[in-house]
Amino acid sequence: MGCSFSGLNALYDAVNGGGDVWINENRFRILRQLGEGGFAFVYLVKELLSDPSNPADGISRKIKDPSHVSGDGTYAMKKVLIQNNEQLELVREEIRVSSQFSHPNLLPLLDHAIIAVKASQDQSWKHEAYLLFPVHLDGTLLDNAKAMKAKKEFFSTADVLQIFRQLCAGLKHMHSFDPPYAHNDVKPGNVLVTYRKGQAPLATLMDFGSARPARKQIRTRSEALQLQEWASEHCSAPFRAPELWDCPSHADLDERTDIWSLGCTLFAIMYGESPFEYALGESGGSLQLAIVNAQIKWPSGPNPPYPDALHQFVTWMLQPQAAVRPRIDDIIIHVDKLITKFSN
Repeated sequence: MGCSFSGLNALYDAVNGGGDVWINENRFRILRQLGEGGFAFVYLVKELLSDPSNPADGISRKIKDPSHVSGDGTYAMKKVLIQNNEQLELVREEIRVSSQFSHPNLLPLLDHAIIAVKASQDQSWKHEAYLLFPVHLDGTLLDNAKAMKAKKEFFSTADVLQIFRQLCAGLKHMHSFDPPYAHNDVKPGNVLVTYRKGQAPLATLMDFGSARPARKQIRTRSEALQLQEWASEHCSAPFRAPELWDCPSHADLDERTDIWSLGCTLFAIMYGESPFEYALGESGGSLQLAIVNAQIKWPSGPNPPYPDALHQFVTWMLQPQAAVRPRIDDIIIHVDKLITKFSN
């Protein structure tokens, strides 16, 4: 899917205090800000239809999967301020990659526009990107984990496994491409949670800004250092695989970098943080050393505690040597067995 640059594509005004945005031929009113990070802001928006009696005339015409059409016209809109050509290429790549995926557990990109803007004295950006997504107002796994930790609450074993199983399904879709894609930033902050009455929460993996073809051949020290530098910018440290911290000068990397992050995320679904974040709070502690040596510390859990089989499952994924780490198909076979064993 190409990017549009016409100045008519995304006219907006006063986005921080509400206002209207046009994404291509569809108009949206900004209701409130949902979050921000770096040069990106996420807003809750509501579609304004030119003919309210004919909702099929709006954004729904563009959306391939009817389940992604909002019943009340609300969506999530990500606005990115783009300062230079490098950032512009990154956004274009995120749009290109996101547009390839179609899976119930991967957040779909519904529409997008990139516009050139005339820089004023108080801004340094030259383009703005607008990306439209379905909205999930229950927040991310990270939001939920923080709230639950404060109340000393935990997901049940059954819910832990079901949430994790959905993440596996989404990742399998990415890993099954030819060539396979790695997400490269699997973490609780990139997993949206939607609560459903009588069912396990729905888990949706989002943010494909770091997704790239997974298989890389590293043959020189320079290539290894280049990869480490890229990983330090695009892969969150507590969930980053050992080979991205200390890459050998001769290495064949593949999608199993995601399996490490997936193991850390399973731990976080249970305990609210990465298995290595304890190192950040220790005097003289080193996050990198804890990760490279796979030094996991198991916190006290719910009462009764999580079964030891879940701990063994995490440890299986957190193999420091990527070559002996399981692949996503192995993970799915195993989690399905655990779901059968521990289902209510």
